[in-house]
Amino acid sequence: MKLIIVESPTKAKTITKFIDSNYKLESSFGHIRDLPKSKMGIDIENDYQPQYIIPTKAKKNVSKLKKLAEQADEIILASDEDREGEAIAWHLVKALKIPEKETKRIVFHEITKPAIEEALKNPKGIDHKMVDAQQARRILDRLVGYELSPFLWKKVVKGLSAGRVQSVAVRLVVEREKERQAFKEEEYWTIEADFRSKKDESMPLLSKLNKIDDRTISKITIKTEKEAKEITNNLKDKEYQIKDISTKENLKNPPRPFTTSTLQQTANRWLGFSSKQTMMIAQQLYEGIDIKGEGHSGLITYMRTDSLNLSKTFIEEARDYINKKFSDKYLPNKANVYKTKSKGAQEAHEAIRPTSALRSPDQLENSLTPQQYKLYKLIWQRSVASQMNPAKTLSTTCDITALDTPYEFRSTGQITTFKGYLEIYPEKSQQIEFPELEKEEELKLEKLEDKQHFTQPPARYSDAGLVKEMEKYGIGRPSTYAPTISTIITRNYVNRDDSKRLFPTDIAFVVIDLLKNHFPQIVDFKFTANLEKDLDEISSGNKEWVPVVDKFYKDFHQNLEKKYNEINKKDIMPEEESKEICDKCGSKMIIKTGRYGKFLACGNFPDCKNAKPLGKGGVAKVDKELEKLKEQFKGEKCEKCGSEMTVKKGKYGYFKGCSNYPKCKNIQNIKQPGDNTEDITCPKCEKGKIVKRFGKRGPFYACDNYPDCKNIYSQKPVNKKCPECDNLLLDKADNLECSNKSCDYSEAKK
Repeated sequence: MKLIIVESPTKAKTITKFIDSNYKLESSFGHIRDLPKSKMGIDIENDYQPQYIIPTKAKKNVSKLKKLAEQADEIILASDEDREGEAIAWHLVKALKIPEKETKRIVFHEITKPAIEEALKNPKGIDHKMVDAQQARRILDRLVGYELSPFLWKKVVKGLSAGRVQSVAVRLVVEREKERQAFKEEEYWTIEADFRSKKDESMPLLSKLNKIDDRTISKITIKTEKEAKEITNNLKDKEYQIKDISTKENLKNPPRPFTTSTLQQTANRWLGFSSKQTMMIAQQLYEGIDIKGEGHSGLITYMRTDSLNLSKTFIEEARDYINKKFSDKYLPNKANVYKTKSKGAQEAHEAIRPTSALRSPDQLENSLTPQQYKLYKLIWQRSVASQMNPAKTLSTTCDITALDTPYEFRSTGQITTFKGYLEIYPEKSQQIEFPELEKEEELKLEKLEDKQHFTQPPARYSDAGLVKEMEKYGIGRPSTYAPTISTIITRNYVNRDDSKRLFPTDIAFVVIDLLKNHFPQIVDFKFTANLEKDLDEISSGNKEWVPVVDKFYKDFHQNLEKKYNEINKKDIMPEEESKEICDKCGSKMIIKTGRYGKFLACGNFPDCKNAKPLGKGGVAKVDKELEKLKEQFKGEKCEKCGSEMTVKKGKYGYFKGCSNYPKCKNIQNIKQPGDNTEDITCPKCEKGKIVKRFGKRGPFYACDNYPDCKNIYSQKPVNKKCPECDNLLLDKADNLECSNKSCDYSEAKK
């Protein structure tokens, strides 16, 4: 028996189709070794050696894999082809205690029969240079996180975290918000006209004032209504003539195939997907989907890449499809080849593309979820379009002069004369047609308007914008963009506004200012990018990992110890005065900044611990929902001591608590809006209902048949079962994931 180990059961299910019965496929369910959560786990005095452990959730699976490895004639490790995958393969060798020399390592860009067969024919050993690079990244991140985070707890507020990449990403968001806050809007006016050709008055010729006294005006040249009115008054009843007209043919080149970064950016702009959602759906398409008539099939190539290469087979398929669908005029004489500008890109890899150009999106629509279909269609369109001829456009510029005045208008138009790649990849482009015009032709003024505008502050980052900025500065790599954005949101440094754009929380401003002033390297763009280059050098064998870590850590640690003595918490978190008086003790309340933003706290702390949410103008925010609930439960008695129950708001929402606290500690949950877990029957005892409860570590969900049934969930379950193991699915941000820790099934929310 030959044992193949992959990371996920979905991937295993797809590969099973392509191998014979001599092989047995098993999943490691991701990493089976990691640094401990309870301590640093790095021996700093001994060349930063990591102290790996097998997490509790992985122990059962490791035991199973060990037994299978002992029975196997051959062991093949088939984790992903990047650094993370190489590290997983190495950890498997160590955890299963199998001889590395006798172990084979295979990699593939796509999960198809030819790719798997080719990989099995050409196994290799574990690439220890890539393992070292991944290990160095993990150790650097652990050193920063486990040493800087406690510093933030002591000097700022408990519960904060810092990271080598995440803190730089937060800095970008904070600095964009500071630009917005410092922005001063300016008023400006534009003069717009609608001209008509006397030969054909049906077609408008829309123009803007472009020149005054032969000088091109800027966006904000006309600053006031008075100036605008003066110009429009001077232009009324004038004669207009075409001064010049020119036409130019332009080529619009097809887009390059997707890399991880450009896929996340385009999916965000076109589909509204977050970076995390894009990568989760792409992972599903890569590992395999049940296709009607085909079974479990991998639909795209590996989605963590910065390469622009396309395989010869795919290019031939794409060209064949284009020729048959549209004709040879849509095909370039030679296949389009794209080269990446990224210095660290691995050209041996491929761009993100469909596993077959002949598998059109329409063929798969009934087998995919709406989100999977949208993303697959986007990838297919972009990949095939990259092999087509450019689109051709005809641009026309028309300059119109107001006779006997210093004013000149300009009209621009564009029409597509040959769609080229746009037949498949329909980018938005405005078609503005012109009437038939001639130089020195007289025009009729149909309408003249002056319009008021105001300059706008720089926009907040969307996921696409932040990924583009991180890539520009060399912050992170393809595999880290989505997790970084997800992390800074989860850790309450960044939130989304109504348009899903990213803005910093109050605490983010405090932390970034602290890091910039006292730990500049941690949030320095160039320093972070150079560390990424060092990691690339390690993976290519040009540098050793220990000196890279040592060079960073010694300076960082020395500075950290110095700052413990230099920095005073009150200097970082100054308290502000307020007009509010504490309703419990009569002391003056002050404004403080906590992990979740600014709030009102009694100045008599710790004798009085009264705190309230902060509203506008430094006054207490009125919680209308709290007032409503107090009225709803007014007069309710405690079933334990008979005292009156009061409604309170805690960290995890509203609840009822006994007014006789702390003598009586009776509390009761209040069902929150949208919390419909009580509709779910407990799958373990099949008697109780799943309800939300609160513990020392926060909210959790449990069977109300406790203590007879002790079934609990750490996250909110939904009334839907996993198709692979029949356990309840949990609601996790953009997707639903199986509650069974041994099953890695997930699906995008519909």
